[in-house]
Amino acid sequence: MYRKHLVAVLSILLICTVLLTACGQSTVNKTVVKTIGWAPGLTSLPQETVVKVGMKEVVSDSGILIGMAKGYYKDVGIKIEPVRFNTGQEMINQLAADQLDVGATVTAAGLFNAMTRDIPIKIVADKGINVPGKGYYRLVIRKDLTTVLKDFKDLKGRKIAIVGTASLDEIALVRVLQAGGMTTKDIDLQVIRSFPDMLVSLANKSIDAAMVIEPFIAQGIAKGIIDPWKDPVDYDPEAQTALLVFGTSMTKKPEVANRFMTAYVKSMRDYNDAFFKNVKKKEMIDLLCKYSIVKDPVLYEKMFPVGLNPDGYARMKGISMDIDWLKENKLLKHDISVQQAVDNRYVDYALKVLGKYK
Repeated sequence: MYRKHLVAVLSILLICTVLLTACGQSTVNKTVVKTIGWAPGLTSLPQETVVKVGMKEVVSDSGILIGMAKGYYKDVGIKIEPVRFNTGQEMINQLAADQLDVGATVTAAGLFNAMTRDIPIKIVADKGINVPGKGYYRLVIRKDLTTVLKDFKDLKGRKIAIVGTASLDEIALVRVLQAGGMTTKDIDLQVIRSFPDMLVSLANKSIDAAMVIEPFIAQGIAKGIIDPWKDPVDYDPEAQTALLVFGTSMTKKPEVANRFMTAYVKSMRDYNDAFFKNVKKKEMIDLLCKYSIVKDPVLYEKMFPVGLNPDGYARMKGISMDIDWLKENKLLKHDISVQQAVDNRYVDYALKVLGKYK
């Protein structure tokens, strides 16, 4: 009788122990929701998520670089894994193959052709536009030709370089030439695969002009090699120079994509505050010297500043114009509209959290 009583007591104690342990485990495993001071109402992801971002770590990547430096992505539960690429096409291939989550790239036939294969990659935000009067991506000419190349028509027959065809670079040059009533058939088109090599070619006078991006414009001017010539507002005012693209993995995970975009837009606002409102500009330059490929702080004061929309949206008209040019030149395998190529829902979400930029 005593043994039966003892067994019963021990059984009850065992059950209580199990229940208490379960309760304790439940408390330990409970997800702690982290609120974010700079993003009212937004909480972090329950678990840290790695996001692979393809970029060249140039100043137009500030929406990513600033967020990494200031911890905005970390705040929302994202760990950025930067991946360096030599060409935009390599980046597009990996986005399409679901090996890359986000791409900081430019307009290219390969990008839109991937979209027409029903691969769910989308243009989702601005990553670089020319500021009127301060174009950071533009046609430059040799310094010694400033008295000769006065108007667009004067480019006829000249050796002009771009880094690649069937992409932003060729499209931008075409618009320069159109302002003079010409096409690429009216010039000696050269393909030089890197901007530093373009400066060398301009210096040794093997080319007359080139489509160049910062910081190489500022470097070329400082060395007395180039003249910035006409501002892009005169020949390509609607251009969407660079794009942020979400790959398959992001478009299928809106909870990650929305938080990424919120951090991205917040970062672009910090950039605008610094370079257009002079708010903590030195701090921002120091940060970009650390995280971007432009390491000389003096260059930031000399460069034409990249435009980054503080409200995130890419220019639909500019992208539509790019698509039209690619269609006209039979570089697209299937038809696609700008509405099919661009998905603004992620920026919409970010603005609901952050509000409009002021």
